[in-house]
Amino acid sequence: MISYSTRDITMTAVFAALAVVAAVLVRYGGSIVPFSLMPFVALLAGGVLGARLGALSIVVYILLGLVGVPVFATPPFGGPAYALQPTFGMLIGFVACAYVVGTLLKNREERGFAHYFLSMVVGVVVIYLIGLPYLYVILNFYLGQAVSVVKVLYIGFIPFIVLDLVKAAVAAIMARALYRRLSGIV
Repeated sequence: MISYSTRDITMTAVFAALAVVAAVLVRYGGSIVPFSLMPFVALLAGGVLGARLGALSIVVYILLGLVGVPVFATPPFGGPAYALQPTFGMLIGFVACAYVVGTLLKNREERGFAHYFLSMVVGVVVIYLIGLPYLYVILNFYLGQAVSVVKVLYIGFIPFIVLDLVKAAVAAIMARALYRRLSGIV
């Protein structure tokens, strides 16, 4: 049986709340895939909390939305039907991202910025590896739009990759500093 300390529960809740703030902060219906700070939160969760708790914090956020709390970035903002939205795959990707980043940053006391940054870049890749195929499947087979793979890249990858790499760099700096601060490493 897995047991969680009070600190684990609190930190997981804090990052779930950060995910809510990140999603609600930038809400607009201008495109299929909106700009979001969620990749940053997922990267930071994995980098600070580790694989298990980082992924759990994003799962808590997703579950809040699926039970109907309006925490998602695009309409309908919450409820079980959101699983059929084209961007729901990105949410699944955020869970995997936090887990992968946390796993790559195990034994991080001696790790420098380069290791943190490369771990964050791998996390960004994981988001896209899960989110883009989901986007393609939902657009083509559920919504009935004839969308090519290239069009999916123009919708969900090209406008965001540079900003996501910037988020990865900032998350690497912050995760390293927060981890050192929370662990008492000087």
